[in-house]
Amino acid sequence: MALDTISTADFERFRRLLYQQSGIHLADNKQPLLIGRLGRRLRELEIDSFGEYFDRVSRAGGEVELQRMIDLLTTNETHFFREPQHFVFLREQVLPHHPAGTPFRAWSAASSTGEEAYTLAFELAEKFGDAAWEIVGTDISHRVVAQARLGVYPIERSTEIPPALLKKYCLRGVRSQAGSMRVMTHLVQRTHFLPANLLAPLPDIGRFDVIFLRNVMIYFDLETKRRVVDNVLSRLKPGGTLFIGHAETLQNVSERVQLVKPTIYRLSGAH
Repeated sequence: MALDTISTADFERFRRLLYQQSGIHLADNKQPLLIGRLGRRLRELEIDSFGEYFDRVSRAGGEVELQRMIDLLTTNETHFFREPQHFVFLREQVLPHHPAGTPFRAWSAASSTGEEAYTLAFELAEKFGDAAWEIVGTDISHRVVAQARLGVYPIERSTEIPPALLKKYCLRGVRSQAGSMRVMTHLVQRTHFLPANLLAPLPDIGRFDVIFLRNVMIYFDLETKRRVVDNVLSRLKPGGTLFIGHAETLQNVSERVQLVKPTIYRLSGAH
């Protein structure tokens, strides 16, 4: 099977399909990425060409394989306490002002393998203990959602977590689990992951005090950013805080939120 190249026409068809399904735009220089990630799948299925595979994922009844394709082509880079100043702001400026006795809810809107959501869990557990709090993590990739639900990570990731929090909220794997660590069960039980497409109608996940929408808009064009942000903001409580990635901005994207400081926004008034 000659799967080391793809025709311009087939690449364009995949690019258009991925954009329609996820809002992600593959640049011209991403052809090697597409060939590498999908080529392995084609070999597993014993499919001889990218054109034949496209026909499979785009026809009626191809929804399962289409989701597999999206899983393969989406990038899932994350780690614990990524862009740490956001968590400092959360700890010092948001959590202390939350009304006592009111459940606190946080949404990791592009949660990947779950490190961001569990970082939030560490922070909320430190602040609220056994009081009512909850985290929801969503991602378009079913594969990473399943991985996040386990709360299990390579032990090398432990260096990203402050030692006191690591000792308090994670367990080192032993015997068959050697080389891994696991987030403690009582935090996993408060951190719920489910698949969701930020461009589509969202599942019934309620509204949130804080939303982390970080390092996902870099893959979108301006119109897609506007649609995604509008969709996400429909789930933010008035007065709630939105965090975006440090390489991102909401300039020309949304006027519904006020800039608190770079990459941190607040929703005011009732919606």
